[in-house]
Amino acid sequence: MTERAQAPWTADLGDGTYRNPVLHADWSDPDVVRVDDYYLTASSFGRAPGLPLLHSRDLVNWTLVGHALERLEPARAFAEPRPDCGVWAPSLRHHAGRFWIFWGDPDHGIHQVNAHDIRGPWTAPHLVKAGKGLIDACPLWDEETGEAHLVHAWAKSRSGIKNRLTGHRMSPDGRELLDEGRVLVDADRIPGWFTLEGPKLYRHDGWFWIFAPAGGVETGWQGALRSRTFAGPYEHRTVLAQGRTDINGPHQGGWVRTPQGEDWFLHFQVRGAYGRVVHLQPMRWDDDGWPVLGDNGEPVRVHPKPKAPQQPVCAPATDDEFPGGRHGRQWQWTANPEHGWTVTHTGDGLRLPCLPGPYAHDPRRLPHVLVQRLPAETFTVEVELALDAARPGAKAGLVVLGDAFSWIGLERGADGTARLVHRYAEAVAERERDAEYERPAPGGEALLRIEVTAGARCRFSADTGEGTRSSGQVFAATPWRWVGALLGLFAAAPEGAGPTGTATFTHFRVTPEPPRSPEAL
Repeated sequence: MTERAQAPWTADLGDGTYRNPVLHADWSDPDVVRVDDYYLTASSFGRAPGLPLLHSRDLVNWTLVGHALERLEPARAFAEPRPDCGVWAPSLRHHAGRFWIFWGDPDHGIHQVNAHDIRGPWTAPHLVKAGKGLIDACPLWDEETGEAHLVHAWAKSRSGIKNRLTGHRMSPDGRELLDEGRVLVDADRIPGWFTLEGPKLYRHDGWFWIFAPAGGVETGWQGALRSRTFAGPYEHRTVLAQGRTDINGPHQGGWVRTPQGEDWFLHFQVRGAYGRVVHLQPMRWDDDGWPVLGDNGEPVRVHPKPKAPQQPVCAPATDDEFPGGRHGRQWQWTANPEHGWTVTHTGDGLRLPCLPGPYAHDPRRLPHVLVQRLPAETFTVEVELALDAARPGAKAGLVVLGDAFSWIGLERGADGTARLVHRYAEAVAERERDAEYERPAPGGEALLRIEVTAGARCRFSADTGEGTRSSGQVFAATPWRWVGALLGLFAAAPEGAGPTGTATFTHFRVTPEPPRSPEAL
């Protein structure tokens, strides 16, 4: 089997071309920088660790190498799931021998972290500007003048302001803003432009450039604005739009130049439950000095790769054998993690305690769900589960988590026996209900499976020792407000006194094509 066939999605077609999206998962609001190789970060919202860090040598094949933010601050605000809060639209830059990431938290303000090496250690988050609705922050160190600047957008839900970009002078150490700020662009004055956001600030060919999308994530476009001075006024132009393609709302990303002098632009496309997947567009400059993205302003689906030495075909990891009881870096918690959420041991397998609490009936409200992104449009995920907990009501399972959720797993009954359960809840429901009648799982073990087909339609099945059987109706995964649906592992128990025990997950595997359903065998 080839390397490309083993991953649920790879962009490198192996013949000198690539296909979009280059990252077929929810790497929302990407930004990119070149420092010898290429590095990318993305929004992580309320999950921890946050600020994922991806590495590539050719802008097509990417691997996840770590995170820049171990815990979200203020820590108390993220002790429980807040899926649409936290880290919004970070900017990644390299200056004075260090990597810098700035982002806006819509409830608390603009933060930054920095590190000498992309793999860390990263500094603790520093609050650059406190305030409500300050989002999408991007710095610029101007090598021509020695000055530093920062631009940000606004979240109307917190500030009452939108469609506006604000600029500041910034201290060269990136720790404070030196003025009250001024409006650089008021898009209410640009006919037809609305929801201007996500600015990325650059210096090129004697101009200050702001690359910023408008029009909303599902139906909008990518804009470029330029001015001879940071304070403006800024000219504007639409540089990428859906046009005749099926790539809706090409939106918000970063520009990077290769050592060979090629220009490229990475941006996202929102795809419902799959989240904001990442596309790579060629970029050139026209005779008037404006950037032209994609195929004369329309997104490309297949294109020759950037000029670069031959690279192995790869994609961010999904599978996990949990060696030594540790999980891979592709996993995040749905809130700031606490001591005791995993149990260390010497063998393989992820051992989770069935933590008691008031929200055992609703995985959306559990902070100790371990999650990763949906990795492709179609795939199958399998994991083996052993429920060792003896307390009645203790349970563990594999979940598709979003505004609605559905999970399959094991639960300990009042009589002490384990049983296979499949439960779900609609977006408006406050607690789960059965998707199918429960059935015995005499050994307390099960192989759990979810087949995901186009449209994020999920079919659940399990094997408790008598062969794989399908369970319940097809479940259509849903996103949260800004976040795609997630795959998750969890263990929980109802409130009560006494020990609850653990659940052990082994052999988490994702394959690119779903096998035939049990009904078709």
